[in-house]
Amino acid sequence: MLSVHDIRADGAVARGRTHHFDVLDELGNCYAVLGELERAEECYTAAALLEPNRAAPFIGLGVVALQLDRLGEAEVAFETAARREPDSAEAYGGLAMVRQQRGDYASAFDMHLKCLQLDTDNLVALLGLFQASCQMGTFAKVIHYLEVYLQRHPGDAAVLFCLATLYAREGQLEDARQCLLSVLALEPEKPEAVQLLQEVQRQHDRTRPRNTVNAP
Repeated sequence: MLSVHDIRADGAVARGRTHHFDVLDELGNCYAVLGELERAEECYTAAALLEPNRAAPFIGLGVVALQLDRLGEAEVAFETAARREPDSAEAYGGLAMVRQQRGDYASAFDMHLKCLQLDTDNLVALLGLFQASCQMGTFAKVIHYLEVYLQRHPGDAAVLFCLATLYAREGQLEDARQCLLSVLALEPEKPEAVQLLQEVQRQHDRTRPRNTVNAP
């Protein structure tokens, strides 16, 4: 039977292990930001050995492998992170980047979508979803997530421009025009927005019914 002393000792060991894990993971993050990828990889590997059921060190290993263009290793690391913590938006975001780099846009789209379902404010996943949708020609789902994002961040000119582009492709010309006017209110000198607005206006003029006067 465990004594109170044994329970307290076990608790102290667990706290010490957690603290050591946190230090290693944070060091890995710092080294990764500084571009010292080998040291970052060592820290993440040590953290993963210490807490093998946590997703964070595997996400770190995936990011490092992705930066080194080791796509196979990155995929394995992100898949491991997703298994450890199925609600990890970062794990699915990492898998999306791997699949997108391989040109597997359908799978990248699904992974970006999964990431956004877990984290609707994830701008990287949102723009990745936009890029994948442009490659695939499927826009309905990404339009929804862009609209949701803009409800929270109405002043994001980059996302407004993406949404305007998709509206224009879908023939929603008035919606596209309103988005572009909002973009130009935020960034008056943005040439891409000026050009797209001109094109949208030309399309709108061509599709607008002309008034006809019946002869007496």
